[in-house]
Amino acid sequence: MQDQGARTEAGKLNTQDITRQTVTTAHGVSLSALVAGREGDPLLVLVHGWPDLALGWRGQMQPLAAAGYRVCAIDVRGYGDSDRPEPVEAYAMTELMQDVVGVIDALGAEDAVLVGHDWGAPIVWHTALFHPERVRAVAGLSVPYFPRAGLPPLALWHRYYTEKDLFFYQVYFQEEGLAEAAFEADVAASLGKVLWSISGAAVEAGASWPQLPAGASMLEHLSLPSDEQRPVWMSGTDFARRVESFERTGFCGSLNRYRNIDRDYHDWPDYGVHRVRQPSAFIAGALDAVRRFSPGHDVYATADALLDDCRGVTVIDGAGHWVQLEAPEAVNRALLDFLDGL
Repeated sequence: MQDQGARTEAGKLNTQDITRQTVTTAHGVSLSALVAGREGDPLLVLVHGWPDLALGWRGQMQPLAAAGYRVCAIDVRGYGDSDRPEPVEAYAMTELMQDVVGVIDALGAEDAVLVGHDWGAPIVWHTALFHPERVRAVAGLSVPYFPRAGLPPLALWHRYYTEKDLFFYQVYFQEEGLAEAAFEADVAASLGKVLWSISGAAVEAGASWPQLPAGASMLEHLSLPSDEQRPVWMSGTDFARRVESFERTGFCGSLNRYRNIDRDYHDWPDYGVHRVRQPSAFIAGALDAVRRFSPGHDVYATADALLDDCRGVTVIDGAGHWVQLEAPEAVNRALLDFLDGL
């Protein structure tokens, strides 16, 4: 049932149009979104990761709308033109799940198919777990659903990395203001380095994220692609829009997501025993660094371990972390095959 306090500023849409809208949830959170498809079609919500925006899904939106879905790609809170609350705890997973449910309400749907990439993947996995009646099916890109570990995330990362004098970006992001200052000094270079360093093209060029000592300054050790190396998806209008957006908003809101990982762990002491019951799928690039998050273990080999109705695990050769940007046609085929089976 649609919450009567929720609303969306929108008119009628043609299937192939992509329009910018502001969606306001019943809890008063305003989220900027790209929307395509006909009102009344089944809803599909796309949730991006870090450091991305709703526009990172533009290569998927029209094919998904043409397949008969009303497609809504949100700027997650803290990004773009969406609300950017100041408190760190405003970026806890409970808040982000509530935003997704609020979007479903605001667009007048009983439920939705959810698709998330990078941080968007944990957001949609957990929305499926904690709001199962609102999630018809769920797909994660790049980040599988992980069970709850025996230690809080930061303790785990310290054990795997810091105690071995190795850098890990999620540890680096914990100190408020440190990463913000580094990334905001030159937003175009910062985004370029992050996007390039964990792409499949960088891995194949031998220019991927280097192993750094603990305490290193992240951006100083990452490289930019040469003009010849720069992929199409890192060029042109969409990249310029990313730069403009982060120059305007800064990185604080987006980095606050990382500062909630231990809070999330303690908020849900038993969530690791839960399994995703809905129809599900996992899609990733074969060269994604996330694959080796747990040293010595290929996390993609067990991507379906806690998915009771997994309809497919698709690992795309040659692609890295930005799989929907690097290999849009392959991702679209995998998503459409998944949707066709629902």
